[in-house]
Amino acid sequence: MQSNGTHPDSAALLSVRGIQKVYKVDGGELEAVRNLTFDLAGGELVCLVGPSGSGKTTLLKIIAGLMAPTTGEVLLESKPVTEPPKDMAVVFQEYGRSLFPWMTVRANVELPLKNARVPKAERERLVEEALAAVGLAHVPRSYPWQLSGGMQQRVAIARAVAYQPKVLLMDEPFAAVDAQTRADLEDLVRKVWKDLGVTILFVTHDIDESVYLGQRVVVLSSSPTVVQEDITIDLPAERDQLTTRSLPRFVELRNHVYEQIQIAKAGARTGAGTGAAPAAEAAAGA
Repeated sequence: MQSNGTHPDSAALLSVRGIQKVYKVDGGELEAVRNLTFDLAGGELVCLVGPSGSGKTTLLKIIAGLMAPTTGEVLLESKPVTEPPKDMAVVFQEYGRSLFPWMTVRANVELPLKNARVPKAERERLVEEALAAVGLAHVPRSYPWQLSGGMQQRVAIARAVAYQPKVLLMDEPFAAVDAQTRADLEDLVRKVWKDLGVTILFVTHDIDESVYLGQRVVVLSSSPTVVQEDITIDLPAERDQLTTRSLPRFVELRNHVYEQIQIAKAGARTGAGTGAAPAAEAAAGA
């Protein structure tokens, strides 16, 4: 099931190469991430999973240019990422804290476009297209606090895609919604991905979600973190919640990812970590 996505590719849109992150703590140094290397091709949807405390949030901050690695580099179109790049957007787990409650849905989606000095006519077009893409064309004048949690997360996704990023980073965006809403939002992500052609790196704790969404699943080890396995998800391109999750191949892939997570948690890999993960996540502000 191993893919070749962990190996650097000069044609990749996004490259993570030899990332290490060491924090200074009271007891000296804490190595949260040891050596992470993988690539995303343009238009790929890749899910990232790992045990709690495996450095997923740390890695996402580094990829987004919000945190510097100790060693290694992130490349976007072969250019080093040293600050938040304009061709990248992030959707966070805590959608309630990322939206401005005093602004309408339209104003929230439009805000990054205003900051980028996009002309008004172009802003209006992009906002309308983004709201239509996430099924919110009927509520542009509503306020976030008037919407359900699932609809608020749709607003956050619309704001990200309106910016027309080449890469969309999603940090456990559905962790705070109920199971039915989560399924709807998973299908929404796949629709947005196919319709807009954006490259997506999707971080999740949910193994079933990772297999359902992704073309690949990158499994992280326990901290200090390396890529434990990069798994190709060879399910049909067209997926739905009932049919796809009932496929024998889905069950097989899901079980394989689960097995890898259990191995990572047990530290049963070459060069396994020593259980410093919770402190690493605390140091990262996860």
